[in-house]
Amino acid sequence: MTSDACGTPGNSCESLPFVGRRKEVSRLESLHSRRRHVVLFGPAGIGKSALLRRVAGGVPLLMSPRSLRLSDVCAFLERGLGSAGARQRLPARVRHLLSAVGGTGATVVLDGVARAGSDLTWFVERLMERVPVWIAARSDDVRDLGRLWALSAGFERVELSPFRPAETRAFVEAAVELGLVPREAIRIVAWLHRQSAGSPLVLCELVAALAEGRYDLGNPLALERLDLDRRIRQALSPSEEGP
Repeated sequence: MTSDACGTPGNSCESLPFVGRRKEVSRLESLHSRRRHVVLFGPAGIGKSALLRRVAGGVPLLMSPRSLRLSDVCAFLERGLGSAGARQRLPARVRHLLSAVGGTGATVVLDGVARAGSDLTWFVERLMERVPVWIAARSDDVRDLGRLWALSAGFERVELSPFRPAETRAFVEAAVELGLVPREAIRIVAWLHRQSAGSPLVLCELVAALAEGRYDLGNPLALERLDLDRRIRQALSPSEEGP
């Protein structure tokens, strides 16, 4: 799924401008200019993928949006480089990619990393000898990084925190200005922030439900129905964000 809004995942937000996360965008751009390795971490739904896409709009990144297995990473990087290696055996693809990526000098981003095995860790270590590598995961400890944790001392840490009330308000105001939700939605910003607990994903789901339904926003029962509708949509949809 795509996202450009407030560091928020979900295709219901793709028409919103990106707001918030200014400090994180600035830091990642600075780390890119200094060619540093990075671990970007935060819980599922916090907006890691959206933030990376936002940064990629200003600096060159070679991205693997799903990075659970070495074969998946190879496929995405080959696609990004415009090379066709899928017919080769994996060892040959890996050797070609290491040479090709090193020639570009581009920062490589592995999004959705979780419990990396020894083969992916070996590949990342070889990449780090050639280009900057960024990893996005749910945390920066061994339970989420897996064997990659052994390399993490060489990475800068960038943690994504839950939205603050001001960021929730900015998101809702952007949705109102674009006519996606009624202006009355601004009156329930505090409720939306409490209900989402600062999670950009949950906030986006609430806004999506609000955009598709008719609710009396002054009625507490209507707000309960709004959250119930969000939960139903969530249950009927595939997972919004991977690891």
